[in-house]
Amino acid sequence: MINDYIGKVVYSKAGRDKEGCFIITDVVDEQYVYISDGSLRKVEKPKKKKLKHLSVTKIVSEEIRDNLISGRNISNVTVKKFLQSVCTNKEVWLPYVKRRCNRNAR
Repeated sequence: MINDYIGKVVYSKAGRDKEGCFIITDVVDEQYVYISDGSLRKVEKPKKKKLKHLSVTKIVSEEIRDNLISGRNISNVTVKKFLQSVCTNKEVWLPYVKRRCNRNAR
């Protein structure tokens, strides 16, 4: 049951990464999981996040899931490309991209 989360695409509902698109790389327990997006949150150092702060989708990367469960390494490029192909309506976090802010809208 707990391993069913590995490889699923999630959206963050809270925190500074709100509305970001991530993939679950590991499950700590029934409350916490590790998430990664391949760019800001690398596979080598994923973010520990509570499940209640995530919106879990039905989208699963079988390739990434199989590699993670079998203990094989996955690359950040693989995660990033998969998320970019799946997460079209929400933001995929890309580093070094300046965000525009509308200073006149007050």
